[in-house]
Amino acid sequence: MGSVAGCILLRAALEPFGQFYYLPMVPAAVVTALLTRAAPTALAIGLGIMTNVLLVPREGVIDTIANASLFLVISWLLAELCWAQRRVYRQSASLQRALAGRDAVLDTVLAAVPVVILDREGRVRRLTPAAASLFGVTNAEAKGSPFADVVEDFDLHRLESAASSGPLESPAGEWKGRRPDGRTVLLSLQMGVVPEGGGDDHVAVCISDVTHVRAATARARELDAQLNRVWRLNSLGQMAATLAHELNQPLSAAASYMHASQRDMARAGPLGESAGRTLELAKMQVLRAGEIIRRMRDLLATGGAPLERQRVSSMIDDLQPSLVLLGRDLGMEVRVEVDPRADAVMAERIQFQQAVLNLVRNAIEAASSKQEPVVIVSGRRTQDGYVVSVEDNGPGVPANDIDSVVGPARSGKSNGMGLGLSVTRTIVDAHGGALVVGRSRLGGAAFSIHLPLEEEAA
Repeated sequence: MGSVAGCILLRAALEPFGQFYYLPMVPAAVVTALLTRAAPTALAIGLGIMTNVLLVPREGVIDTIANASLFLVISWLLAELCWAQRRVYRQSASLQRALAGRDAVLDTVLAAVPVVILDREGRVRRLTPAAASLFGVTNAEAKGSPFADVVEDFDLHRLESAASSGPLESPAGEWKGRRPDGRTVLLSLQMGVVPEGGGDDHVAVCISDVTHVRAATARARELDAQLNRVWRLNSLGQMAATLAHELNQPLSAAASYMHASQRDMARAGPLGESAGRTLELAKMQVLRAGEIIRRMRDLLATGGAPLERQRVSSMIDDLQPSLVLLGRDLGMEVRVEVDPRADAVMAERIQFQQAVLNLVRNAIEAASSKQEPVVIVSGRRTQDGYVVSVEDNGPGVPANDIDSVVGPARSGKSNGMGLGLSVTRTIVDAHGGALVVGRSRLGGAAFSIHLPLEEEAA
């Protein structure tokens, strides 16, 4: 109503200059549309038509209706344009608020995350406060300097050349950062190319400090080693001590009886020589059993034993009678394929033989379910040392159990204690080697003992 009244006054002021009919009433509709909605605008248009009909004489009804309709259509179209402009303005204001909010969030993120902006030559354009704190420099000090000054071996051109066939990828692995105080930090880098239109800004490098993570990982490994040693001492140590105490006496007695029997057979003359030799072999095995018990007890108590120069082929040749007996019980032959060339290693003979026997015994039991069981003990020299492998054609080790099969108290047998492979791993670790589990060329499992060569061990 106010806008219509204002337009009536405007029309009265323009009246001396001519007849303007509906034209002075158009601003009433436009102003109302800019400030309100459809209903007040329709009222303003209706009042404008009513005022014009009352104040301006017409030639007839048709002329009045035609001019009123034309004013209605034009005013309503102008009102629609005003409403569209208001919607655009509201959307623009909403977008501005959203952009301002995103800018605030981005500023907060950049203030907390180490980010460095580089130009095409790999020089620092600017860095966030977190990155400046990480490298111990200010933005002004770092600006214009090569990024390789603070990150060793960083070469932007080389990274771009490697990604010439595709987008620039973040460099893998860990990088070493340098601070002015000489302290180094381990870094992980994530890179992205700045879109075109960024001016001299070419690459954004997001930096993560993984120094504490690696320290925590090393500490976890150390704790794992301590827990493993505690487990060995608490479980196997008690068992070994008990068995050593209980078995030493009957073994000593058996050795004494055999020695006495040998003296009796010696009195029998030539008739007792053959039996005496057999009895001597049996006595040697009894004494060897006692030596195994003593050495295993020392291993669990101290974690190791003195290593001496040994030949792998010689140590496995000594096991041939035992391998024959193990295979004969299940009706199979254990094949030995050991390369005797350059097979000198530093080892504790008894413990190494015990580790191989544990692996062979497991392989024989795994392959026993096959119609034609095959077990192969092989040895070969590699660039990294000497590898002794025990393979079978049994069911193999499931892929999800490969990493944990040698852990303590884990057994795939219903009557197993889960100690054989764990003790074997302990022996191999004491030799400075590694026990590796994988798939065999025969289709089953392959357990490999990796030992350093004599000169490498020394």
